[in-house]
Amino acid sequence: MPLPQANPREPIFNLPAVVLASLALLVGIHALRDLVLSDAVNFDILIDWAVIPARWAAAYGGVPPDEILNALSSSPGDEPSLPLELARYILAQGSGHPLSGLTYALLHGSWTHVLMNGVWLAAFGTPVARRCGALRFLLLAAAAALAGAIFYTVVHPLQVIPLIGASAAVSGMMAAAAWFMFSPPVWMLEGRISEPHERPRESLAGLVTNRQVLLFLGVWLLINYFSAAFAEPLGVTDASIAWEAHIGGFLAGLLLFPLVDPLPPRERRASA
Repeated sequence: MPLPQANPREPIFNLPAVVLASLALLVGIHALRDLVLSDAVNFDILIDWAVIPARWAAAYGGVPPDEILNALSSSPGDEPSLPLELARYILAQGSGHPLSGLTYALLHGSWTHVLMNGVWLAAFGTPVARRCGALRFLLLAAAAALAGAIFYTVVHPLQVIPLIGASAAVSGMMAAAAWFMFSPPVWMLEGRISEPHERPRESLAGLVTNRQVLLFLGVWLLINYFSAAFAEPLGVTDASIAWEAHIGGFLAGLLLFPLVDPLPPRERRASA
């Protein structure tokens, strides 16, 4: 009778390497900014690498800088407001900083901000990375981040407060995972039931009629609504929640995932 074999040790962090590297990068950048760099350096980082919608609106959207300045100077009072002074400083540079559409996702406003995004990234980025591989995972995350920044800028073209955070990229991972996480399991050739990331992708018709997917989308929308409405008043964060960026990232993940998915969609059986 053969002796039972010892089970191999499970890694402490059972996450794909690309997800672990992404988490380490986000936490490392925030630790550097929070613990090492001065306020002046952090200010320069935000100006250069965060998305500032008014700067994009002036550089790429055809919005005259004077229109932005006039909108910000309409507040009562003789003294120039801080947003107006910030707008003057930013618009004087004359550059749109296009790379900020990606780099803003690497910056966070607080430890709560980066840790919350990290938890969601680990939860929903893991199945996407296992299914698609590192390169497609990164491409999808970048597309979702860029879409979130664009959507936020379209909604708030005169905003001069920097937009930062990986929430749009994380929302894209949530949308991508919805395509297959709730599909029925199938038997693999090795004689086992498929893991969630191995399941065939739902068709579009199957996606919009799947009750679990619809429930997931409903919960996600409610979380975004309550986060935007109550996170700042309740002291969860000291900044407003850019739910518009979340929507943009989610839509990008939803629309683009079928293009990067290496597995075929689930076959629909025709009924007589």
